[in-house]
Amino acid sequence: MAEKEIRYDEDSIRSLDWKEHIRLRPGMYIGKLGDGSSPDDGIYVLLKEVIDNCIDEHTMGYGKHVDVAISGKEITIRDYGRGIPLGKVVDVVSKINTGAKYDSKAFQKSVGLNGVGTKAVNALSTYFKVESFRDGKVKIAEFEKGNLTKEHKEAPTKEENGTQITFVPDETVFKNFHFVQEYLDNQFWNYCYLNAGLVMNLNGKRYVSKNGLLDLLQRKTNADEIRYPIIHLKGEDIEVAITHENTYGEEYYSFVNGQFTTQGGTHLAAFREGFIKTVREFFKKDYDAADIRGSICAAISVRVQEPVFESQTKTKLGSLNVYDGGPSMKNFVGDFLTKELDNFLHRNPSTAEALKKRIEQSERERKELSGIRKLANERAKKANLHNKKLRDCKYHYNDEPTGKDKDLIAEKQKETTIFITEGDSASGSITKARSVETQAVFSLRGKPLNCFGLTKKVVYENEEFNLLQHALNIEEGYDGLRYNNIVIATDADVDGMHIRLLLLTFFLQFFPDLVKNGHVYILDTPLFRVRNKQETIYCYDETEKQQAIKKLGSKPEITRFKGLGEISPDEFAKFIGPDIKLQPVMMLPETHIQQLLEYYMGKNTPSRQDFIIDNLKVEVDLVENV
Repeated sequence: MAEKEIRYDEDSIRSLDWKEHIRLRPGMYIGKLGDGSSPDDGIYVLLKEVIDNCIDEHTMGYGKHVDVAISGKEITIRDYGRGIPLGKVVDVVSKINTGAKYDSKAFQKSVGLNGVGTKAVNALSTYFKVESFRDGKVKIAEFEKGNLTKEHKEAPTKEENGTQITFVPDETVFKNFHFVQEYLDNQFWNYCYLNAGLVMNLNGKRYVSKNGLLDLLQRKTNADEIRYPIIHLKGEDIEVAITHENTYGEEYYSFVNGQFTTQGGTHLAAFREGFIKTVREFFKKDYDAADIRGSICAAISVRVQEPVFESQTKTKLGSLNVYDGGPSMKNFVGDFLTKELDNFLHRNPSTAEALKKRIEQSERERKELSGIRKLANERAKKANLHNKKLRDCKYHYNDEPTGKDKDLIAEKQKETTIFITEGDSASGSITKARSVETQAVFSLRGKPLNCFGLTKKVVYENEEFNLLQHALNIEEGYDGLRYNNIVIATDADVDGMHIRLLLLTFFLQFFPDLVKNGHVYILDTPLFRVRNKQETIYCYDETEKQQAIKKLGSKPEITRFKGLGEISPDEFAKFIGPDIKLQPVMMLPETHIQQLLEYYMGKNTPSRQDFIIDNLKVEVDLVENV
C-alpha cells in the first residue's frame, strides 16, 4: 500500500510573528537552552543580551556603573546611560530589527547590531518590564512572553538617567534553571576586564578592574605556575596579555567589542599566527608552532566596526576586516604584535630568555614523544575505537555547520555530549537510552591509572588514556574537541568515586584547558527510587528520599541504585534527556592545580586522611539510613 502523500499547498505555509518565531526556535537566537549548569546556557545569554546594551552605553561615554539584582527567578538590570528615547521604549524591546545600533554614529563599535537581543529576552520571559529614565521623565512598559500587557504614561521622576529592565525567564522554556555563582563571576569580571574603570554590582558584590586583560590573566593563572611575568600590550582598538605556564595545552580568552567569543574566530586565528611569526623572527629560529604555543595562556581583545559573527549568539567572529575598507584582521593583529611584542622582548631580555627556555622545553618533550605517538596512533587504529570503545553520535562540536539549517546544526553541536563510563552494563544502559544525534558513549575497562606526577608519555603508553584522547580528538590540541560536554558517568559508590577522581586527575594533569573552559561535568543520577502503584519519585539524596516517603505514605517500595547498570534503559532516558542533571567541574581562580592534585592524588598526608575519614563517616551514615 502506497504511503499517504503529505499535503503541501498554500495552507501549508505559515507566517510567524517575531514572538512566535523566537519561542519556536529559541536556539537560533540564544543558543542552547540548558538549566544553568553550563556557562553558555540560555539564561546567561539572556542576562548578557541586556547587559550588552548597558556596556555599549558605557563604551560611548555614558554611565560608569551597572547594578544587577538576582532574586530567585527574577533579574533586574539598571544602567546609568542616556536612557531609551521615551517615545521608542515599547518599539525597542518589542519590534524586531528596531534599535539605535543601525546608526554607526550612535554606536560605533557595538556588540549588538541586529536589533534582536532584548526582543529575545522579552519573548522568552513570563514577565518583562522596561523603564527608561530620561531628563526627569520615566516611561514604563510591561510584557508577558513578548505581548504588551501594560503601557504606562510618561511621568515625572527624580531618578538618574538610564534604563532598568526586569524579567523572569519562562520556566516552560528554561526548565529547572538556576544560576551558578562561579559562572556569573566570570561573566561580570570579563565585562570589567574589557572596560577598565566600569563598576558592576551583583547582589551587592562589586566588580571593577583597573588593568584590563592583565587583571584577567592574573586571575586565571597562578603566580607560582607562570614561567615569566605577564606581557601586557595595548594599542588603539587592540589589547593583549600573554604568558606561559607549566601545564599542558593552550588556553585563550578572546573578545570582540566586549563580547567573549568562546569559539574564537578571525581575531584569535590572527593572534596565534602573529605570535608564532613574531617569536620566530625575534629568536631568528624556525621553531615548531606547537612548541611556541605549548602551555600558553593568552587573552586578546579587539574593537571593530560592524562586526560579523557566525551566529546570533556571537561566540565566533567572522569579520575579515577591522572596518569596511580597513586593514584585514590578520594584518591588523599581526602588525601590532610584530611591533609591540618585538619591542617588549628587546626591552625585557629576562622575559625573552624565559620564553625561549619554555619553547625549548616543549621542543624536547615533543621530540621525546614523537616515536611513542606514532606507535600509539597505530594501536588506536588497530583497537577499532569506534566499534569497540566508542558509540559515536551524528553531530560533532567543532565541525563547520553547513547548509540551509546551519543555525539549527550549530545548536545541535552545542548539545553534543560524551559520557565516559565504566563497565559493559552501565555503558549498555546509556547507549540504549541516549540520543544518537548528540550523545556519544565511551566505555572504560577497569580503573584508569593514577597519572599524578607522570609526564604526557603515559597518555600514549596507557591504552585507555590513548583511546580516550583519540575519542575526544584532543591529541593535537583543544581546537579539535569533538564534544562540547564531557560527562563522567560513574556509579555512586566508593569505586565509582575513585574512578571519577582518576579521570579528573587525567584531565587536570594533561588537558586542564578542558576543565578551565567549562567542558567537564559529573552526571548526577538518582540514588533512590521511591514508588507505589500510583507514582514513582526519583531521589538524588537522603532528604529527597524522606520527602518522597512522606508524600507517598503507606510504606512505599524503596530501591537504592548501587550502580548505573541497575537502572533500566527506559529509566535512564529520563536522566540523560532534557532534564539531565550535570554538576560542572569548575576551577576557581585561586586554585593551584598541582597543589590540588598533590592533596587528593599524591601520598597520604594527615590532612587528607582526616578529610577521607570525615567524608567516609557521611557515606556510612547515608548507607545506614537506606
